[in-house]
Amino acid sequence: MAGVWLGRWTRRGVCSVLSGMAAIGLAFTNILLLAASVVALALAPVPFLGLALTPWIMTLVRMRADLERRRASRTGVLVTRPYHPPPERAVAGGWQRFRWIVTDPATWRDLAWLLPGAIVGFTLGLVAVLVPLYGVAGLMLAPLWIWLGTGWYGYGALWSIDTFGEGLLCLPQGAVILATGLWTAPWLRRVDALFARLLLAPTTTAELRLRVTQLTITRADTVDAQAAELRRIERDLHDGVQARLVSLRMMIGLADTLIDRNPAQAHKLLAEARESSGAALVELRHLVRGIHPPVLAERGLSGAVRALALSLPLPITVDIDLPGRPDTPVESAAYFAVAEALTNMVRHSHAHTGSVSLRHAHGTLTMTVTDNGAGGAAPAAGTGLYGIERRLAAFDGTMALSSPPGGPTVITMELPCALSSPRTMPSSATD
Repeated sequence: MAGVWLGRWTRRGVCSVLSGMAAIGLAFTNILLLAASVVALALAPVPFLGLALTPWIMTLVRMRADLERRRASRTGVLVTRPYHPPPERAVAGGWQRFRWIVTDPATWRDLAWLLPGAIVGFTLGLVAVLVPLYGVAGLMLAPLWIWLGTGWYGYGALWSIDTFGEGLLCLPQGAVILATGLWTAPWLRRVDALFARLLLAPTTTAELRLRVTQLTITRADTVDAQAAELRRIERDLHDGVQARLVSLRMMIGLADTLIDRNPAQAHKLLAEARESSGAALVELRHLVRGIHPPVLAERGLSGAVRALALSLPLPITVDIDLPGRPDTPVESAAYFAVAEALTNMVRHSHAHTGSVSLRHAHGTLTMTVTDNGAGGAAPAAGTGLYGIERRLAAFDGTMALSSPPGGPTVITMELPCALSSPRTMPSSATD
Protein backbone atom coordinates (compact mmCIF):
# COMPACT_ATOMS: atom_id res chain seq x y z
CA MET A 1 0.00 0.00 0.00
CA ALA A 2 2.87 2.34 0.84
CA GLY A 3 4.50 1.52 -2.50
CA VAL A 4 1.32 2.42 -4.39
CA TRP A 5 1.03 5.70 -2.50
CA LEU A 6 4.70 6.51 -3.17
CA GLY A 7 4.28 5.74 -6.86
CA ARG A 8 1.25 8.01 -7.17
CA TRP A 9 2.98 10.78 -5.23
CA THR A 10 6.06 10.52 -7.45
CA ARG A 11 4.01 10.54 -10.67
CA ARG A 12 2.06 13.55 -9.47
CA GLY A 13 5.25 15.42 -8.66
CA VAL A 14 6.94 14.53 -11.95
CA CYS A 15 3.84 15.55 -13.93
CA SER A 16 3.81 18.87 -12.08
CA VAL A 17 7.49 19.43 -12.88
CA LEU A 18 6.80 18.73 -16.56
CA SER A 19 3.85 21.10 -16.37
CA GLY A 20 6.19 23.71 -14.90
CA MET A 21 8.50 23.25 -17.88
CA ALA A 22 5.52 23.79 -20.18
CA ALA A 23 4.60 26.93 -18.23
CA ILE A 24 8.07 28.36 -18.90
CA GLY A 25 7.65 27.88 -22.64
CA LEU A 26 4.06 29.15 -22.64
CA ALA A 27 5.19 32.33 -20.86
CA PHE A 28 7.10 33.34 -24.01
CA THR A 29 3.97 32.56 -26.05
CA ASN A 30 2.06 35.02 -23.88
CA ILE A 31 4.58 37.76 -24.65
CA LEU A 32 4.37 37.11 -28.40
CA LEU A 33 0.56 37.12 -28.31
CA LEU A 34 0.53 40.34 -26.31
CA ALA A 35 2.81 42.04 -28.84
CA ALA A 36 0.68 40.75 -31.73
CA SER A 37 -2.49 41.96 -30.00
CA VAL A 38 -1.07 45.47 -29.56
CA VAL A 39 -0.18 45.59 -33.25
CA ALA A 40 -3.61 44.24 -34.28
CA LEU A 41 -5.47 46.78 -32.13
CA ALA A 42 -3.28 49.59 -33.49
CA LEU A 43 -4.24 48.53 -37.02
CA ALA A 44 -7.91 48.10 -36.16
CA PRO A 45 -8.96 51.43 -37.75
CA VAL A 46 -7.40 50.40 -41.07
CA PRO A 47 -10.21 49.29 -43.41
CA PHE A 48 -10.38 45.57 -44.22
CA LEU A 49 -7.01 44.85 -42.56
CA GLY A 50 -8.22 45.64 -39.03
CA LEU A 51 -11.49 43.73 -39.48
CA ALA A 52 -9.60 40.59 -40.48
CA LEU A 53 -6.42 40.79 -38.37
CA THR A 54 -7.89 41.71 -34.97
CA PRO A 55 -10.40 38.81 -34.69
CA TRP A 56 -7.75 36.36 -35.90
CA ILE A 57 -5.21 37.46 -33.28
CA MET A 58 -7.87 37.52 -30.55
CA THR A 59 -8.88 33.99 -31.53
CA LEU A 60 -5.29 32.90 -30.94
CA VAL A 61 -5.39 34.66 -27.56
CA ARG A 62 -8.58 32.77 -26.68
CA MET A 63 -6.98 29.49 -27.69
CA ARG A 64 -4.08 30.26 -25.36
CA ALA A 65 -6.49 31.20 -22.55
CA ASP A 66 -8.49 28.01 -23.11
CA LEU A 67 -5.29 26.00 -22.89
CA GLU A 68 -4.55 27.64 -19.53
CA ARG A 69 -8.09 26.85 -18.35
CA ARG A 70 -7.57 23.18 -19.21
CA ARG A 71 -4.21 23.19 -17.45
CA ALA A 72 -5.86 24.73 -14.40
CA SER A 73 -8.58 22.05 -14.40
CA ARG A 74 -5.90 19.35 -14.11
CA THR A 75 -4.90 20.88 -10.77
CA GLY A 76 -8.50 20.86 -9.52
CA VAL A 77 -9.18 24.54 -10.26
CA LEU A 78 -12.22 24.83 -12.51
CA VAL A 79 -12.19 27.84 -14.86
CA THR A 80 -15.26 28.18 -17.09
CA ARG A 81 -15.13 29.75 -20.55
CA PRO A 82 -16.74 33.21 -20.26
CA TYR A 83 -17.16 34.23 -23.91
CA HIS A 84 -20.31 35.48 -25.60
CA PRO A 85 -21.76 33.05 -28.14
CA PRO A 86 -20.88 34.01 -31.73
CA PRO A 87 -23.55 35.87 -33.69
CA GLU A 88 -25.37 34.18 -36.51
CA ARG A 89 -23.97 34.65 -40.01
CA ALA A 90 -20.72 36.11 -38.66
CA VAL A 91 -18.12 35.67 -41.41
CA ALA A 92 -14.36 36.05 -41.13
CA GLY A 93 -13.31 39.61 -41.91
CA GLY A 94 -16.82 40.93 -41.35
CA TRP A 95 -17.99 43.70 -39.04
CA GLN A 96 -20.18 41.40 -36.93
CA ARG A 97 -17.31 39.09 -36.07
CA PHE A 98 -15.03 42.05 -35.28
CA ARG A 99 -17.68 43.61 -33.04
CA TRP A 100 -18.38 40.28 -31.31
CA ILE A 101 -14.71 39.87 -30.40
CA VAL A 102 -13.94 43.45 -29.41
CA THR A 103 -17.06 44.15 -27.35
CA ASP A 104 -16.76 40.97 -25.28
CA PRO A 105 -15.34 41.89 -21.81
CA ALA A 106 -13.69 38.48 -21.63
CA THR A 107 -11.45 39.45 -24.54
CA TRP A 108 -9.95 42.32 -22.56
CA ARG A 109 -9.60 40.16 -19.46
CA ASP A 110 -7.62 37.68 -21.55
CA LEU A 111 -5.35 40.48 -22.76
CA ALA A 112 -4.94 41.75 -19.20
CA TRP A 113 -3.86 38.26 -18.12
CA LEU A 114 -1.19 37.72 -20.78
CA LEU A 115 1.67 39.69 -19.17
CA PRO A 116 1.09 38.93 -15.45
CA GLY A 117 0.20 35.36 -16.37
CA ALA A 118 3.52 35.03 -18.18
CA ILE A 119 5.46 36.44 -15.22
CA VAL A 120 3.73 34.28 -12.61
CA GLY A 121 3.79 31.16 -14.78
CA PHE A 122 7.46 31.60 -15.67
CA THR A 123 8.52 32.25 -12.08
CA LEU A 124 6.56 29.41 -10.50
CA GLY A 125 7.47 27.05 -13.33
CA LEU A 126 11.13 27.88 -12.94
CA VAL A 127 11.02 27.13 -9.21
CA ALA A 128 9.08 23.90 -9.83
CA VAL A 129 11.75 22.75 -12.28
CA LEU A 130 15.00 23.97 -10.69
CA VAL A 131 14.44 22.63 -7.16
CA PRO A 132 13.99 18.97 -8.24
CA LEU A 133 16.85 19.32 -10.75
CA TYR A 134 19.10 20.58 -7.97
CA GLY A 135 18.14 17.53 -5.94
CA VAL A 136 18.93 15.23 -8.88
CA ALA A 137 22.33 16.94 -9.19
CA GLY A 138 23.08 16.05 -5.57
CA LEU A 139 22.17 12.41 -6.17
CA MET A 140 24.35 12.28 -9.28
CA LEU A 141 27.44 13.92 -7.76
CA ALA A 142 28.96 10.73 -6.31
CA PRO A 143 28.49 8.66 -9.52
CA LEU A 144 29.96 11.53 -11.56
CA TRP A 145 32.92 11.66 -9.15
CA ILE A 146 33.55 7.96 -9.78
CA TRP A 147 33.21 8.43 -13.54
CA LEU A 148 35.45 11.51 -13.74
CA GLY A 149 37.92 10.25 -11.16
CA THR A 150 38.23 13.64 -9.48
CA GLY A 151 36.18 16.36 -7.82
CA TRP A 152 33.64 18.02 -10.06
CA TYR A 153 32.03 20.94 -8.29
CA GLY A 154 30.84 22.09 -4.92
CA TYR A 155 27.34 21.23 -3.73
CA GLY A 156 25.42 22.39 -0.74
CA ALA A 157 25.18 25.64 1.12
CA LEU A 158 27.37 24.71 4.09
CA TRP A 159 30.43 22.94 2.76
CA SER A 160 32.67 22.55 -0.25
CA ILE A 161 33.45 19.12 -1.65
CA ASP A 162 37.11 18.13 -1.81
CA THR A 163 36.98 14.36 -1.25
CA PHE A 164 34.80 11.47 -2.38
CA GLY A 165 33.58 11.00 1.18
CA GLU A 166 32.30 14.56 1.24
CA GLY A 167 30.62 13.87 -2.11
CA LEU A 168 28.68 11.01 -0.54
CA LEU A 169 27.23 13.47 1.97
CA CYS A 170 25.45 15.12 -0.95
CA LEU A 171 23.27 12.04 -1.43
CA PRO A 172 20.94 12.60 1.55
CA GLN A 173 20.85 16.34 0.89
CA GLY A 174 19.99 15.78 -2.76
CA ALA A 175 17.30 13.26 -1.80
CA VAL A 176 15.71 15.76 0.60
CA ILE A 177 15.82 18.56 -1.98
CA LEU A 178 14.38 16.29 -4.69
CA ALA A 179 11.56 15.12 -2.40
CA THR A 180 10.85 18.72 -1.40
CA GLY A 181 10.75 19.78 -5.04
CA LEU A 182 8.39 16.97 -6.03
CA TRP A 183 6.15 17.77 -3.07
CA THR A 184 5.98 21.52 -3.74
CA ALA A 185 5.66 21.32 -7.54
CA PRO A 186 1.90 20.43 -7.50
CA TRP A 187 1.24 23.26 -5.05
CA LEU A 188 3.13 25.72 -7.25
CA ARG A 189 1.06 24.62 -10.23
CA ARG A 190 -2.12 25.10 -8.21
CA VAL A 191 -1.05 28.63 -7.20
CA ASP A 192 -0.49 29.38 -10.89
CA ALA A 193 -3.95 28.03 -11.69
CA LEU A 194 -5.58 30.10 -8.95
CA PHE A 195 -3.89 33.22 -10.31
CA ALA A 196 -5.13 32.42 -13.82
CA ARG A 197 -8.66 32.06 -12.47
CA LEU A 198 -8.60 35.65 -11.25
CA LEU A 199 -8.74 36.98 -14.83
CA LEU A 200 -9.73 34.01 -17.00
CA ALA A 201 -12.83 32.98 -15.05
CA PRO A 202 -16.18 34.62 -15.91
CA THR A 203 -17.38 37.58 -13.89
CA THR A 204 -20.65 37.52 -11.98
CA THR A 205 -22.47 39.06 -14.94
CA ALA A 206 -20.89 36.60 -17.34
CA GLU A 207 -21.77 33.68 -15.06
CA LEU A 208 -25.39 34.83 -14.99
CA ARG A 209 -25.43 35.12 -18.78
CA LEU A 210 -23.86 31.67 -19.16
CA ARG A 211 -26.36 30.29 -16.69
CA VAL A 212 -29.29 31.68 -18.70
CA THR A 213 -27.80 30.24 -21.89
CA GLN A 214 -27.29 26.86 -20.24
CA LEU A 215 -30.86 26.80 -18.92
CA THR A 216 -32.18 27.67 -22.38
CA ILE A 217 -30.20 24.83 -23.94
CA THR A 218 -31.08 22.28 -21.27
CA ARG A 219 -34.75 23.22 -21.44
CA ALA A 220 -34.75 22.67 -25.20
CA ASP A 221 -32.90 19.36 -24.75
CA THR A 222 -35.39 18.27 -22.09
CA VAL A 223 -38.34 19.08 -24.34
CA ASP A 224 -36.72 17.18 -27.20
CA ALA A 225 -35.93 14.22 -24.95
CA GLN A 226 -39.50 14.10 -23.64
CA ALA A 227 -40.89 14.25 -27.17
CA ALA A 228 -38.55 11.44 -28.25
CA GLU A 229 -39.56 9.38 -25.23
CA LEU A 230 -43.25 9.84 -26.02
CA ARG A 231 -42.63 8.79 -29.64
CA ARG A 232 -40.78 5.69 -28.41
CA ILE A 233 -43.64 4.75 -26.08
CA GLU A 234 -46.16 5.31 -28.86
CA ARG A 235 -44.11 3.18 -31.27
CA ASP A 236 -43.70 0.38 -28.72
CA LEU A 237 -47.42 0.39 -27.97
CA HIS A 238 -48.37 0.46 -31.65
CA ASP A 239 -45.92 -2.17 -32.87
CA GLY A 240 -45.97 -4.39 -29.82
CA VAL A 241 -48.81 -4.49 -27.33
CA GLN A 242 -51.45 -3.02 -29.63
CA ALA A 243 -50.65 -5.48 -32.41
CA ARG A 244 -50.83 -8.39 -30.00
CA LEU A 245 -54.16 -7.20 -28.58
CA VAL A 246 -55.62 -6.90 -32.08
CA SER A 247 -54.44 -10.43 -32.88
CA LEU A 248 -55.83 -11.63 -29.55
CA ARG A 249 -59.24 -10.10 -30.32
CA MET A 250 -59.31 -11.77 -33.74
CA MET A 251 -58.40 -15.19 -32.31
CA ILE A 252 -61.07 -14.92 -29.61
CA GLY A 253 -63.67 -13.90 -32.22
CA LEU A 254 -62.67 -16.79 -34.49
CA ALA A 255 -62.82 -19.22 -31.58
CA ASP A 256 -66.30 -17.94 -30.75
CA THR A 257 -67.52 -18.79 -34.28
CA LEU A 258 -65.92 -22.26 -34.19
CA ILE A 259 -66.87 -23.30 -30.67
CA ASP A 260 -70.07 -25.08 -31.85
CA ARG A 261 -68.89 -26.46 -35.22
CA ASN A 262 -65.26 -27.36 -34.33
CA PRO A 263 -64.66 -27.35 -30.56
CA ALA A 264 -61.13 -28.77 -30.91
CA GLN A 265 -60.03 -25.97 -33.22
CA ALA A 266 -61.73 -23.41 -30.95
CA HIS A 267 -59.81 -24.72 -27.93
CA LYS A 268 -56.59 -24.54 -29.94
CA LEU A 269 -57.30 -20.91 -30.81
CA LEU A 270 -58.08 -20.10 -27.18
CA ALA A 271 -54.77 -21.66 -26.11
CA GLU A 272 -52.95 -19.47 -28.66
CA ALA A 273 -54.90 -16.47 -27.37
CA ARG A 274 -53.79 -17.27 -23.83
CA GLU A 275 -50.13 -17.39 -24.95
CA SER A 276 -50.56 -14.16 -26.89
CA SER A 277 -52.08 -12.42 -23.87
CA GLY A 278 -49.11 -13.56 -21.76
CA ALA A 279 -46.65 -12.17 -24.32
CA ALA A 280 -48.58 -8.89 -24.44
CA LEU A 281 -48.45 -8.69 -20.66
CA VAL A 282 -44.67 -9.24 -20.69
CA GLU A 283 -44.19 -6.52 -23.32
CA LEU A 284 -46.39 -4.16 -21.31
CA ARG A 285 -44.32 -4.81 -18.19
CA HIS A 286 -41.10 -4.08 -20.10
CA LEU A 287 -42.64 -0.85 -21.37
CA VAL A 288 -43.64 0.17 -17.84
CA ARG A 289 -40.13 -0.58 -16.59
CA GLY A 290 -38.75 1.71 -19.29
CA ILE A 291 -40.98 4.54 -18.07
CA HIS A 292 -40.52 4.07 -14.31
CA PRO A 293 -39.31 0.71 -12.98
CA PRO A 294 -41.55 -0.67 -10.21
CA VAL A 295 -38.46 -1.67 -8.20
CA LEU A 296 -37.44 1.99 -8.15
CA ALA A 297 -40.77 3.01 -6.65
CA GLU A 298 -40.79 0.12 -4.19
CA ARG A 299 -37.17 -0.09 -3.02
CA GLY A 300 -35.73 3.31 -3.94
CA LEU A 301 -32.58 4.13 -5.84
CA SER A 302 -30.39 1.90 -3.68
CA GLY A 303 -32.46 -1.23 -4.21
CA ALA A 304 -33.07 -0.51 -7.90
CA VAL A 305 -29.34 -0.10 -8.64
CA ARG A 306 -28.53 -3.30 -6.73
CA ALA A 307 -31.19 -5.20 -8.68
CA LEU A 308 -29.86 -3.74 -11.93
CA ALA A 309 -26.30 -4.82 -11.09
CA LEU A 310 -27.45 -8.37 -10.34
CA SER A 311 -29.18 -8.60 -13.73
CA LEU A 312 -26.00 -7.84 -15.72
CA PRO A 313 -23.75 -10.58 -17.15
CA LEU A 314 -20.65 -9.00 -15.54
CA PRO A 315 -19.79 -9.08 -11.83
CA ILE A 316 -20.57 -5.58 -10.55
CA THR A 317 -19.46 -4.37 -7.13
CA VAL A 318 -22.07 -2.07 -5.58
CA ASP A 319 -21.19 0.41 -2.83
CA ILE A 320 -24.12 2.61 -1.81
CA ASP A 321 -24.48 4.90 1.18
CA LEU A 322 -27.68 6.95 0.88
CA PRO A 323 -29.34 8.06 4.14
CA GLY A 324 -32.58 8.94 2.31
CA ARG A 325 -34.28 9.21 -1.07
CA PRO A 326 -34.20 12.11 -3.53
CA ASP A 327 -37.33 13.47 -5.16
CA THR A 328 -38.97 11.13 -7.64
CA PRO A 329 -37.87 12.96 -10.85
CA VAL A 330 -34.28 13.20 -9.64
CA GLU A 331 -34.32 9.58 -8.47
CA SER A 332 -35.57 8.45 -11.87
CA ALA A 333 -32.92 10.51 -13.70
CA ALA A 334 -30.18 9.09 -11.47
CA TYR A 335 -31.35 5.52 -12.00
CA PHE A 336 -31.54 5.76 -15.77
CA ALA A 337 -28.15 7.54 -15.89
CA VAL A 338 -26.54 4.67 -13.97
CA ALA A 339 -28.43 2.14 -16.10
CA GLU A 340 -27.18 3.75 -19.32
CA ALA A 341 -23.60 3.82 -18.02
CA LEU A 342 -23.78 0.13 -17.07
CA THR A 343 -25.32 -0.73 -20.44
CA ASN A 344 -22.43 1.03 -22.19
CA MET A 345 -20.02 -0.96 -20.02
CA VAL A 346 -21.54 -4.28 -21.10
CA ARG A 347 -21.84 -3.40 -24.79
CA HIS A 348 -18.70 -1.41 -25.56
CA SER A 349 -16.01 -1.59 -22.86
CA HIS A 350 -14.96 -5.28 -23.14
CA ALA A 351 -14.67 -5.20 -19.37
CA HIS A 352 -14.50 -8.20 -17.05
CA THR A 353 -15.62 -6.44 -13.87
CA GLY A 354 -17.18 -3.14 -12.87
CA SER A 355 -18.31 -1.16 -9.88
CA VAL A 356 -21.00 1.34 -8.93
CA SER A 357 -20.73 3.80 -6.07
CA LEU A 358 -23.48 6.14 -4.83
CA ARG A 359 -22.84 8.81 -2.21
CA HIS A 360 -24.63 11.93 -1.01
CA ALA A 361 -22.73 14.78 0.61
CA HIS A 362 -23.05 18.57 0.72
CA GLY A 363 -26.31 18.55 -1.20
CA THR A 364 -24.95 16.54 -4.14
CA LEU A 365 -25.65 12.97 -5.18
CA THR A 366 -22.45 11.51 -6.66
CA MET A 367 -22.64 8.38 -8.80
CA THR A 368 -19.46 6.70 -10.02
CA VAL A 369 -19.41 3.84 -12.53
CA THR A 370 -16.03 2.19 -13.15
CA ASP A 371 -14.91 -0.68 -15.37
CA ASN A 372 -11.60 -2.34 -16.26
CA GLY A 373 -12.28 -2.35 -19.98
CA ALA A 374 -10.35 -1.10 -22.99
CA GLY A 375 -11.07 2.61 -22.39
CA GLY A 376 -11.27 5.19 -25.14
CA ALA A 377 -14.89 6.14 -24.43
CA ALA A 378 -16.07 9.58 -25.58
CA PRO A 379 -19.47 11.33 -25.54
CA ALA A 380 -19.09 12.08 -29.25
CA ALA A 381 -18.65 8.40 -30.10
CA GLY A 382 -22.39 7.73 -29.98
CA THR A 383 -22.26 5.33 -27.01
CA GLY A 384 -25.09 6.94 -25.04
CA LEU A 385 -22.87 9.18 -22.94
CA TYR A 386 -24.31 12.28 -24.57
CA GLY A 387 -27.76 11.07 -23.55
CA ILE A 388 -26.56 10.78 -19.96
CA GLU A 389 -25.28 14.36 -20.10
CA ARG A 390 -28.64 15.60 -21.41
CA ARG A 391 -30.58 13.67 -18.78
CA LEU A 392 -28.44 15.05 -15.95
CA ALA A 393 -28.36 18.59 -17.35
CA ALA A 394 -32.13 18.82 -16.98
CA PHE A 395 -31.53 18.80 -13.20
CA ASP A 396 -28.32 20.91 -13.27
CA GLY A 397 -26.28 17.72 -13.07
CA THR A 398 -22.89 17.09 -14.61
CA MET A 399 -20.91 14.15 -15.95
CA ALA A 400 -17.13 13.77 -15.94
CA LEU A 401 -15.46 11.05 -18.00
CA SER A 402 -11.99 9.58 -17.61
CA SER A 403 -11.29 6.87 -20.19
CA PRO A 404 -7.67 6.71 -21.36
CA PRO A 405 -6.77 4.09 -23.99
CA GLY A 406 -6.30 0.82 -22.18
CA GLY A 407 -8.63 1.83 -19.38
CA PRO A 408 -9.92 2.03 -16.81
CA THR A 409 -13.06 4.02 -17.59
CA VAL A 410 -14.50 6.11 -14.77
CA ILE A 411 -17.80 7.96 -15.22
CA THR A 412 -18.58 10.39 -12.41
CA MET A 413 -22.09 11.84 -12.38
CA GLU A 414 -23.32 14.50 -9.97
CA LEU A 415 -26.86 15.66 -9.26
CA PRO A 416 -27.59 18.49 -6.84
CA CYS A 417 -30.48 17.33 -4.66
CA ALA A 418 -31.72 16.91 -1.13
CA LEU A 419 -32.59 13.55 0.41
CA SER A 420 -35.73 12.88 2.37
CA SER A 421 -35.32 11.91 6.00
CA PRO A 422 -35.16 8.14 6.59
CA ARG A 423 -38.06 8.55 9.00
CA THR A 424 -40.34 9.71 6.18
CA MET A 425 -39.26 6.96 3.81
CA PRO A 426 -41.49 3.94 3.36
CA SER A 427 -40.12 0.78 4.89
CA SER A 428 -40.10 -0.96 1.52
CA ALA A 429 -37.52 1.55 0.29
CA THR A 430 -34.95 0.44 2.82
CA ASP A 431 -32.35 -1.76 1.22
